[in-house]
Amino acid sequence: MNSPLEDQPNQPKRKARASRQAEQCQVHGANQERVERGRQLLIEEQTAFEVAEIFRALGDSSRVKIVYSLLKQELCTCDLAAITGSSESSVSQHLRILRQLRLVKSRRQGKQVFYSLDDAHIRTLLLVCLNHVRDDNGQQHEGLGKVLALFEQETPAR
Repeated sequence: MNSPLEDQPNQPKRKARASRQAEQCQVHGANQERVERGRQLLIEEQTAFEVAEIFRALGDSSRVKIVYSLLKQELCTCDLAAITGSSESSVSQHLRILRQLRLVKSRRQGKQVFYSLDDAHIRTLLLVCLNHVRDDNGQQHEGLGKVLALFEQETPAR
C-alpha cells in the first residue's frame, strides 16, 4: 500500500512537476492581513509538539490496532496480544507509550492489568480519523462539521 508521504519513483517527471505546480501559489507575496491573523491564531510551540507526539504515536499501525481494540471494551495485555497478533512484550511496550501520552489508562484487578481509552477525546480522535479514511465521496463531512464546530467553540485560541 503506497503512502502519499513516500516518494513515488514510478511517477513520470512531467506529472510530478505538474502536481508540484498545482500545490504552489501562482501569485507570489503573502497577504499581510492573513499572515498576521494566522500568527495570532497559531498554537504555541509546546502544544504543537504535544499534538505531533500523539499523531506520531498513532503513526504506528500496531498502536492504532491497540487503541481501536479498546474502543468498545477494556482489555488486558494478553487479550490485546491475541487480538492484534503481537507478542505480549511488544504490546506492553506500545501500551507504555500510549499511557505516557495519556491515550490509554490502566487499572489493576488482582494479578491482571486492564487497559481502556483514557477519555472521550481519544475515542473522538480515532473515530474522526477512521471516518476520514473510510469516506471516499465526502458524504459524511457535513455532519462531522457540526460536531467539530462544538469543539472549536470550547478550544481557546492559545
